[in-house]
Amino acid sequence: MGRTRSIHCASPRSLAHAALGRRRAVRNRCAVNELPTKEQTTRIGGELRIGFVPLADCAPIVMAHECGLFARYGVKVALSRELGWATIRDKIIYGELDAAHAVAGMPVAATLGLGSIRCECLTALVLNLHGNAITLSNELWRAGVRNGVTLREAIARARHERTITLGVVHPYSSHHFLLRDWLAASGIDPDRDVRIVVVPPPQVVANLKSGNLDGFCVGEPWNTVAVQARAGWCVAVSAELDPGHPEKVFMVRRAFAEKHSDQHLALVAALLEACAICDAPENRGRIVATLARPEYVNVSEDALRLGFEGQMDFGHGEIRAVPDFHVFHRGNANEPSGERAAWVLRRLRASGLCKEPLNFNLGRRAFRADLHEAALAVRSSKSTPHEIEPETELTEAAFNSA
Repeated sequence: MGRTRSIHCASPRSLAHAALGRRRAVRNRCAVNELPTKEQTTRIGGELRIGFVPLADCAPIVMAHECGLFARYGVKVALSRELGWATIRDKIIYGELDAAHAVAGMPVAATLGLGSIRCECLTALVLNLHGNAITLSNELWRAGVRNGVTLREAIARARHERTITLGVVHPYSSHHFLLRDWLAASGIDPDRDVRIVVVPPPQVVANLKSGNLDGFCVGEPWNTVAVQARAGWCVAVSAELDPGHPEKVFMVRRAFAEKHSDQHLALVAALLEACAICDAPENRGRIVATLARPEYVNVSEDALRLGFEGQMDFGHGEIRAVPDFHVFHRGNANEPSGERAAWVLRRLRASGLCKEPLNFNLGRRAFRADLHEAALAVRSSKSTPHEIEPETELTEAAFNSA
């Protein structure tokens, strides 16, 4: 008999249907496209509220705040720690947050109304590349699973007893796309052979321990937390699965970017400086100690340190170097380029989560390289400008053929 599972935010096999109930509830409260009209900059003291989820890659937002960079660029900011990505999305849409740490697919998904009401959102900054891993349970290890091929064999053996359940953090996230690709590469149909559910990042380890999950794809430090708790082991890391993939972005409503352009560009400029800080090896100790605090990620420094040092504890005695596990700034990581927009659009199309036609113009509306360039100019007026590699042009024909 299969196990009974109760998982926060669990979805059925097609994650596109997971948000149907939430969408109906939203429509009861607010007609489609009806967005808040209250100016969010009229908060007490004129503070802007920036949301983040407790993950290692919230580091640029946290360090910009802790190092006084937002203030240096003339904006007052209050940070808001959120449980997961659905909360981030909804609070951006309804104006409870002015900006946020977001998964790379979220600006496009919100603009299309995938899982929510339609709300045009955009990003002028990629916060980081990579940072995720796929972790499987020790139960699967004891069953002989060591990689995707042996997982396929374990699924076949258990086919009439139970369904392997794997967690991702959001339907329109790199985690979901990467997990599907990894499964498919091993001959596992992600829609038929396994069950994929949505679980907020801080809850994946508890669900793995309890047996509600057989594995998950999540950002650090939650893979390391699972390994240190002897609840699981890592089978793959995103830096090796899809080198250069965009991970988190800095998301705002389009209306905010247009009405409060100066503040938006100041936020992005401050975060550009913070991303450079996060990539510098000499800053690792301070970053790890800061993120470990209860108001931020709230885990041990040991759970955070390896990823920032470019290493990964895969469990069962295997620790090895992954030099680009986190990329916050180097290699022109922060540009919301056409190539990165195309990466998101291709994954949405391939996953079947978006039935609408996807085109290159949609990517350019959501990933705003022009606003990124404007923020670079603001940054150069405050500090020594960082050398940016020349933009790689991506034509619509190239996108369609990719």
